[in-house]
Amino acid sequence: MRTLNYLLLAVRDPLQSAELYSQLLAREPVEKSKTFVLYVLPTGLKIGLWLASDMAPTPKPAGGVEISFAEASKEAVRATFAEWTKLGLKVVQEPTEMDFGFTFVVEDPDGHRLRPFVLADKPR
Repeated sequence: MRTLNYLLLAVRDPLQSAELYSQLLAREPVEKSKTFVLYVLPTGLKIGLWLASDMAPTPKPAGGVEISFAEASKEAVRATFAEWTKLGLKVVQEPTEMDFGFTFVVEDPDGHRLRPFVLADKPR
């Protein structure tokens, strides 16, 4: 059986991206170099920040995939929005109700989309 447990993000500067992701993930990386940074989350999910110019094959531009973060409540989503916008992340979607729940979307400096959300009581 295959296990999905690793996300790789192509970034312009892994060390600079790590400054942001350490705040977003509330943890420090387990590996850190100028070409690659690795986080291991409590769930076991790994997130790697890889220097885009070192990747083969060459990665396509970011933005077609979203990294989603489940939140406990609308208030938690709003608090995350306030925190992340103070970090200067580009707002793509303001906090809003959608058919699945309450959410917003921001982009990191490399264009990777980040979507915190809380599920609706009866999501469609």
